[in-house]
Amino acid sequence: MTDPNTTAVDVVLPCLDEAGALPWVLERIPPTWRAIVVDNGSSDGSGTVARALGATVVYQPERGFGAACQAGLLKAEAEFVCFCDCDASLDPGLLPSFVQEVADGKTDLVLGRRRPLARGAWPVHARAGNLALSRMVRRRTGLRLHDLGPMRAARREPLLGLGLTDRRSGYPLQMVVRAADAGWRVSEVDVPYLPRTGKSKVTGTWRGTWHAVHDMRAVFSQPPAVPAPGGAGAR
Repeated sequence: MTDPNTTAVDVVLPCLDEAGALPWVLERIPPTWRAIVVDNGSSDGSGTVARALGATVVYQPERGFGAACQAGLLKAEAEFVCFCDCDASLDPGLLPSFVQEVADGKTDLVLGRRRPLARGAWPVHARAGNLALSRMVRRRTGLRLHDLGPMRAARREPLLGLGLTDRRSGYPLQMVVRAADAGWRVSEVDVPYLPRTGKSKVTGTWRGTWHAVHDMRAVFSQPPAVPAPGGAGAR
């Protein structure tokens, strides 16, 4: 059985003005793993803070959650890649169990199903939107998911083979839809969802919410992708 704490793993952390949350987030990552903080145009010195704390820092001037995640994925070199928000709402210390599931061949993509622990950690309108989105994913792919949260793990090469193109809020959804099209096994693990540090760039603003809805509709309108040969779902 693979020991995820000693396995080569890169953790992609998209970051936009998260200087206050970075110390807590980075200290939760296993010491043998590499943290890749993708600074997506911060004005609070997040990149400098991350580098001082030992993280690899990538500067991605193209704004967008997907642009940051993809830049981190392209920087990654380890066999396994994890993704996690950088706002202290999710604990990256839980990721070893995600990697364990993938490394042991039980699944190809693990998603963290968010379970809010405090009032206000997950606004009602955001939770309702996520539920509706999960139902649309079920109709489109057959996957019975409850959440499309940002905390996840998979093997790097198959992820690159998905050919993800969304560079804004549709990136997490596109990853799941294309993984399903490629025959991947996708599973969920319950994770505690904490009140984030600072204000959400997506569901915390009307503009961000509108962009997210627009991006996700665009993902659903795309035709099924042709899976790359030898991908994670090839069994």
